[in-house]
Amino acid sequence: MHRSELAALIDHTLLKPEAKPADVAALVAEARELGVKAVCVSPSQLPLSETGDVVIATVCGFPSGAHKSEIKAAEAARAARDGAQEVDMVINLSDAVTGNYDAVEADIRAVREAMPAEVLLKVIIESAALTDEQIVAVCERAEAAGAEYVKTSTGFHPAGGASVHAVELMARTVGGRLGVKASGGIRTTEAALAMVEAGATRLGLSASAAILAGLPE
Repeated sequence: MHRSELAALIDHTLLKPEAKPADVAALVAEARELGVKAVCVSPSQLPLSETGDVVIATVCGFPSGAHKSEIKAAEAARAARDGAQEVDMVINLSDAVTGNYDAVEADIRAVREAMPAEVLLKVIIESAALTDEQIVAVCERAEAAGAEYVKTSTGFHPAGGASVHAVELMARTVGGRLGVKASGGIRTTEAALAMVEAGATRLGLSASAAILAGLPE
């Protein structure tokens, strides 16, 4: 894979709570230089300026997902008004691990319906904290609720981030009907390529420059 091909799959990400406006401006400038698909920042950092062709993404219900659905929906709607073109929401993990998949679907649907149709919704399932059965069920419910992507991880959960196994399972479950975003703990070129090989159609990376440097022009 060439550098530009991988760059087109990257959400260049800065979600540290202490990130300053200057850090976000530097992220945007680097994203434009690298030619990545998107930048992903905290909703409080919106709106962004001077993004050029780089897509603006943010997060919702982050990082725990343990928010009331109406709060997530309001947060997503505000983010869209502030210029977000993509929103990565976190599911309620308690509902997922207890098998309350109707609640998972309703939570996702509330966020989807709160935003304009052109704003993409990515659903963070925190795959490292789920069994294979739970991963499949949650991905199925994300699709039923109208999401455009399923995403492995926030990168903040102690259970860990993305794994090749989870990405393969998620990709197999959504069958190309939804995108699959691998995120969390991907720090090397080899790891990034392994996620793409497993079926990831988008990558959430903070080490984008270093990872792209490992590829030919």
